Amino acid sequence: MKTFTLWAACAALSLFVASARAAEELKVGDPAPDFTLKASDGKTYKLSEFKGKQAVVVAWFPRAFTGGCTKECKNMAAEGKKIREFDVAYFAASTDPVDTNKKFAESLSADYPILSDTDGTTATTYGIYSPDRKAAKRVTFYVDKEGKIAFIDTAVKTDTHGADIAAKLKELGVAAKK
Repeated sequence: MKTFTLWAACAALSLFVASARAAEELKVGDPAPDFTLKASDGKTYKLSEFKGKQAVVVAWFPRAFTGGCTKECKNMAAEGKKIREFDVAYFAASTDPVDTNKKFAESLSADYPILSDTDGTTATTYGIYSPDRKAAKRVTFYVDKEGKIAFIDTAVKTDTHGADIAAKLKELGVAAKK
């Protein structure tokens, strides 16, 4: 029993250190880690499929159907027209199951897919997984057309996030949609 407890403690510490290291190492200019995730619209998205084609925004949130996350995702839908002025694929993402994110997207009339990272692997790779909460932190990643991280927003304002995304895309020089 003591051996198992010691092993479990070491495993948890390893995951914590790996997560902290990933958060420290991932920065603007780094290649964005690839992912393949199922979405609320029934499709599966792979980040690398956008490389050379268009910029990508992934707005991570902790949990569907909670106050701040609902505000954030509603605002993204309300400001979708401004975001779609740019040549960008944009998503929200969480560690919620696909079925939950599908219901959440429907409840918001979201005009964008919500990605599901149910085991937290992608969130861990991006350095934003909180193992104690089994959820991603509220962080938005902007990936340029070449697949490099252009900006990491760790100070997301839930009430204005959609407009903030559009403003950041303009600031980053993302091309307007043709």
